[in-house]
Amino acid sequence: MDLLQKLLETVEIGKVDKKSRYPSRLKGQDGSYELTLMAINEGISPRQILEEALIPAMGRVGKKFSERQIFVPQMLMSAKAMGASMVQLKPYFISGAVRTKGTFIIGTVKGDLHDIGKNLVSMMVEGGGWSIIDLGVDVGSERFIEELEKNPGAVIGLSALLTTTMDSMKKIVADIRTKSGTTKILVGGAPVTQDFCNKIGADFYSPNPQGAVNWLDHLFIN
Repeated sequence: MDLLQKLLETVEIGKVDKKSRYPSRLKGQDGSYELTLMAINEGISPRQILEEALIPAMGRVGKKFSERQIFVPQMLMSAKAMGASMVQLKPYFISGAVRTKGTFIIGTVKGDLHDIGKNLVSMMVEGGGWSIIDLGVDVGSERFIEELEKNPGAVIGLSALLTTTMDSMKKIVADIRTKSGTTKILVGGAPVTQDFCNKIGADFYSPNPQGAVNWLDHLFIN
């Protein structure tokens, strides 16, 4: 089997490395970490690894998740496998050998400590070829704006799981708009809806990680 195709399928099923016990049928076999290193050592370019293996793999995973063919645990394993590959590729991103599509700044809003949804989006977007700045949880306006000033043109992603923190999301959007009216803002999370997105003046709402990736890719193309 072609090495990149094998890497693609390994990321898709969530085999992180040789030591990983998941999935059980591949116990003891190479995972995405080893396969990515093999590809680099064989002279396959980091861009080719990203564009022909990692991005298609996470695209398949996102589609399966959107269609409820897989669920959060499986998606997390695929995201971890992709992350293991990115460990090998990040030096090339940092050096400029591989150009990213852009910068995505993401965080869970002030007052909310939940991060599973944020982490899924972050890993999916990174697998799609974007540079990620993950600010973590309980993040207020000042932190988003500070990072935005360091990274002009970046896209902001706001996550919330609690209905009680939706006002915080509204305030952060307003504060970002005051500082930079052209910044694109994505919102998501269990209590968030398209109607709420419209009311607070955000640019896009996605109910799932793949929707976020698709929208960001649309921004990149246009």
